[in-house]
Amino acid sequence: MQWLFTLAIPVACISWTITHEELFKESREFCIRCSKQADSILKRKFFYLFTCEYCFSHYISVGMLFLTGFKLLFDDWRGYIISGFALVWIANMYMTLFSLLRFGIKKEKMEANVKEAQAKQEKIKSISMRESHN
Repeated sequence: MQWLFTLAIPVACISWTITHEELFKESREFCIRCSKQADSILKRKFFYLFTCEYCFSHYISVGMLFLTGFKLLFDDWRGYIISGFALVWIANMYMTLFSLLRFGIKKEKMEANVKEAQAKQEKIKSISMRESHN
């Protein structure tokens, strides 16, 4: 069972990096355009896969299962299917937690920047008030 939680980490990391991080921004923007403008539904869905971390995590999970041979509950093909869906689910829980954490950090930074800007304005205001009294 610990393998499930361990294998979900690289699945989440790869899926998140490709679908969200700056490193793949140009490729992702190309895929977004193609997912909206391609002439066939098959092409639109293919390119959409590279813009959605949930969708993309299915394919990364299949690759991880191929590399590791990890199976859950059964030693035959059913074990691969169960482990594949479980791996996707755990990986997406990791990505959700990561997303919430990043949102919280961004929110704190924005609040700190607002407070800093307010403090600067108050300082400027107090300096101008002192100068006007002189």
